[in-house]
Amino acid sequence: MMNMAKMMRQVQKMQAEMARIQEELASKTVEATAGGGMVTAVVNGHQDLVSLRIDPQAVDPQDVEMLQDMVLAAVNEALRRAREMASQEMARVTGGLNIPGLPGL
Repeated sequence: MMNMAKMMRQVQKMQAEMARIQEELASKTVEATAGGGMVTAVVNGHQDLVSLRIDPQAVDPQDVEMLQDMVLAAVNEALRRAREMASQEMARVTGGLNIPGLPGL
């Protein structure tokens, strides 16, 4: 019975730590670029796109498809990095356990 109570306290502590990390992830960002830096996407730890910068030289009315490709590449890479960041942060708390339903895992 004492082991169960101890385990429940540990679970509650882990839940509190995970909640704290989730709050911190909102303020942490990752950045990715495409086209040699012509397009830069910034995503936070909640996987929200918070900034998108496009160098004016990347805007060619004759080649909109290239700009679209660069935007997609930068955003997708930034999202991948945000997922990786969230996963690493959560792994610190969970000890690497794969807990279904946790963001970033």
